[in-house]
Amino acid sequence: MTKEGAFDLQDRLIDYAVRIIKVSEALPEKTAGKHVSTQILRSGTSPAPNYGEAQSAESKADFIHKLKIALLDIGY
Repeated sequence: MTKEGAFDLQDRLIDYAVRIIKVSEALPEKTAGKHVSTQILRSGTSPAPNYGEAQSAESKADFIHKLKIALLDIGY
């Protein structure tokens, strides 16, 4: 648990995924809309579980490696 007002990346990533889902649902049902929707759903919903996986890292190096994967998913 984090202190009130503290930076909580896990919660922010979950909120981000929810917003991505809403955006993807608002896209047109045409070919391009479906294509973009699929891509943003994959990239926008994967950082939260990847970050959660990093939290269970076995070492500092493992944590950094797993967190880099999560950051790549969101385009950093």
